[in-house]
Amino acid sequence: MSIPTPAKAPAQQIAPIHFRDISQQAVLQASPPSNDEKHYLVEMMGGGIALFDCDNDGKLDIAVVNDSSIEHYRNGGDPMITLYHQDADLKFSDQTQAAGLTARGWGMGIAIADYDNDGLPDIYITGYGHNVLYRNLGGCKFKDVTAETHTAGGGFSAGAAWADYDRDGRLDLFVSRYVDSDIDHLPKTGMSSFNYQGLDMEVPVSGGETDLLFHNGSGNTFEEVAKKAGVDNPDKKLGMGVIWSDYDHDGWPDLFVTNDMGPNFLYHNKHDGTFEEEGMISGTALSGEGRTMGNMAADFADYDHTGKLGLIVTRYGYQPMTLYANQGNSEFKDASWDAGLTQLKYQPVRWGAGFADFDNDGWPDLLVANGNVTSLVDKLPNDLKYREPLQLFRNGDGHKFSEMANAAGLNDGPMYSRRGTAFGDIDNDGSIDAVVYNVGAPPSIFLNDTRNANHRVLFKLIGSKSNRAAVGARVTVITAKMKQVDEVRAGGSYLSTNDSRLHFGLGSDALMKEVDIEWPSGQKEKITNIATDAIYVIEEGKGITQSTKLHAPPK
Repeated sequence: MSIPTPAKAPAQQIAPIHFRDISQQAVLQASPPSNDEKHYLVEMMGGGIALFDCDNDGKLDIAVVNDSSIEHYRNGGDPMITLYHQDADLKFSDQTQAAGLTARGWGMGIAIADYDNDGLPDIYITGYGHNVLYRNLGGCKFKDVTAETHTAGGGFSAGAAWADYDRDGRLDLFVSRYVDSDIDHLPKTGMSSFNYQGLDMEVPVSGGETDLLFHNGSGNTFEEVAKKAGVDNPDKKLGMGVIWSDYDHDGWPDLFVTNDMGPNFLYHNKHDGTFEEEGMISGTALSGEGRTMGNMAADFADYDHTGKLGLIVTRYGYQPMTLYANQGNSEFKDASWDAGLTQLKYQPVRWGAGFADFDNDGWPDLLVANGNVTSLVDKLPNDLKYREPLQLFRNGDGHKFSEMANAAGLNDGPMYSRRGTAFGDIDNDGSIDAVVYNVGAPPSIFLNDTRNANHRVLFKLIGSKSNRAAVGARVTVITAKMKQVDEVRAGGSYLSTNDSRLHFGLGSDALMKEVDIEWPSGQKEKITNIATDAIYVIEEGKGITQSTKLHAPPK
């Protein structure tokens, strides 16, 4: 009798996207003050994170917004930000004190932009009680200019993002605010706002605060004009995430604000310094079923190559996030089910999220950071847990996403309760990396070590007539096989800021037939027949002024 030959074990498949956690190698050590057993909303919010080049040395640095505690805040608070400078070989050093980032309080969000057009990125920190604007003096040194610029804000500030909404060449700043809270008169046991399934923890049942819009008058002073502009939120919804985007491609930046336990706002720019709220009529205010949700973060991307910017919104646990497909004419359609985003049984508490083409195939993927609000929920047998895994949804063809975080190595290390996310090319190899905020711990740095032969490109735009950071510029890249669109932004996700350089994965195309740039000033430029696998600096009116070749894609 013959013995059958054993079948060969299948060769181990290499994941189409893969990350390596280099947090230990990078030497990120400072931990935001925090404890896991949180009782109050101000403790539960967590914070944002940013990737930016603080000294223009060509390497991305990391800024992390710091938590505090009730006791610490009543005694002056904690430093509101930690700055890690990238020195060499993906090693980072804590430069917070040397940089002059010494304001204390309770940090929430971060928005990076060159508000004074001097070529240096400045930092705005939102927080409970007060906000801080730091002007970059050069060499990664900063000065607190909050008082002289009139940008302190106040209340329970959360999200922030910059845009030149009136196209005068100077960046303006929008700030969302959350609940109306008094840290000296917090709710107590027995109150309706201090009970979640029998646990002593605050829930957002109180009203919120109006939102803020700081108009940049001269580059040195700002005027708060939210009510005048029609974006003040007079009904006091609970503001969370903030992102600007020209979703209707009329050349003027529009504003999207996520609201917790209420309809989202989509403010359409009327070109005269005012806005019209179109959340309901556009279909983005509610879920696809017409329900209000616990909305967290948002991001725009041309994820389906229609040339129109679609929208993702993350939400609280058991509430599926929604992918809104841009139909044109200021209409959006819920595409979540068809995309495979609502068919998952696991619907965690989702915070930071963003689109990025992690495998350089030309289709923007989606990474989501998760975590419940307090470890108290771990006492509930049927609730989502405090520490929850990351999720990564790979974009197959613009219509279907597949979840693959575990295969990509994102959950190989310790699990945290996470909040903000920031994306950028930390090692300048043309692949997008991710930095994620961990509550009570240093951030995680996920280095993208995906191996394939796909091509890619990065663009750093510099405005002249437009704001110098080119925030609001729209870039269209055309190759033999695809056409892609993206915008330069300064703030988004959950209280965070991405690398301002625009990245495009190009698949097998080794040549860009055409790159079209629509500057915020209205000027348009076209550059043809550009090689891929490089970082290009493009100055308004001058074309490409600098290029750096990327090393060959890893295989």
